[in-house]
Amino acid sequence: MTHQAQARIAATYIRGGTSKGVFFRLQDLPASCQQPGPARDKLFLRVIGSPDPYAAHIDGMGGATSSTSKCVILSRSTRPDHDVDYLYGQVAIDKAFVDWSGNCGNLSTAAGAFALHAGLVDPVRVPDNGVCVVRIWQANIRKTIIAHVPVSNGQVQETGDFELDGVTFPAAEIVLEFLDPSDDGDEGGAMFPTGQLVDDLDVPGIGTLKATMIAAGIPTVFVNAADIGYTGTELREAINSDPAALARFEAIRVAGALRMGLIKTPEEAATRQHTPKIAFVAPPADYTASSGKQVKAADIDLLVRALSMGKLHHAMMGTCAVAIGTAAAIPGTLVNLAAGGGERSAVRFGHPSGTLRVGAEAKQVDGQWSVTKAIMSRSARVLMEGWVRVPGDIL
Repeated sequence: MTHQAQARIAATYIRGGTSKGVFFRLQDLPASCQQPGPARDKLFLRVIGSPDPYAAHIDGMGGATSSTSKCVILSRSTRPDHDVDYLYGQVAIDKAFVDWSGNCGNLSTAAGAFALHAGLVDPVRVPDNGVCVVRIWQANIRKTIIAHVPVSNGQVQETGDFELDGVTFPAAEIVLEFLDPSDDGDEGGAMFPTGQLVDDLDVPGIGTLKATMIAAGIPTVFVNAADIGYTGTELREAINSDPAALARFEAIRVAGALRMGLIKTPEEAATRQHTPKIAFVAPPADYTASSGKQVKAADIDLLVRALSMGKLHHAMMGTCAVAIGTAAAIPGTLVNLAAGGGERSAVRFGHPSGTLRVGAEAKQVDGQWSVTKAIMSRSARVLMEGWVRVPGDIL
């Protein structure tokens, strides 16, 4: 039997924030994968190593977690006042499925850095030394992100002393601005799709829960930790080792997705695993982070734990951090109340790996809340560059 040789595709493996992904320039993809569709999905699944019944990604670039099973495509932007178009695919681990319904805020950091590494930004806009402002069009959610990328001797500066909980080593700080992060696009609407800051959410098999459902950064359903039997100090093992708990969270996510108008039937949730996110909040409390670091209640405004792709995240998704900062800035949401209520322009919250600060500029006009931008700092580093190889018969 004759077998095709492996194909090789130019790619770069990058850590962005607390995530990792395989980055491609659109022009480097095989012709059949330069447009959305089954060919592109098939390629990304094979690159990552999915679907994998062993949930290990031994035969791919993935890391068998939602934070490490990601692919990104960048290209020069044709939109005015933007440098690059950034498209993100969340690759399922155990299913042959790539979710294109949302953004990855952590890899947005790496998108800014990769745009420079890959020569996709006009050289006249890149300083020899200083900060390059990379204007990113996030194609999944049709929003603008501004990345402030440090540059040294004309190249991205990756090393530095900025420390990010959830990442082992320090690196150079990249400041991200998510402009107009509330969802006013095709998915329906307003920042609060139900029109309420807090809703009574009926969840089959669980009951009625207070919930803040917000579309900012990424659609997110917030519930109170105490209402579902938690303290908000939980680490991954407490949730991810409990199948019954994960099933309850999925039931809440599906109910929220229906209420937000993101899906029409519960069955559709299986094809929309990346969004909405489900998170639970609580007032500040002392706890020990996964690294052993002691987090003091006095050093944070609230506690937040969030699930991604059906599992508790080891730190915090960048887009969910935008939702947290946005909701915290709006008096009366569950997030705001957990942080003590009142008006605020920034919060520092505790997550399983430590703490994170995020700011948001919110205002109310004619009775409607809007957010002009959310801001946070992350870091990014190229881990490997060259070619990724896949069996030729999948192309």
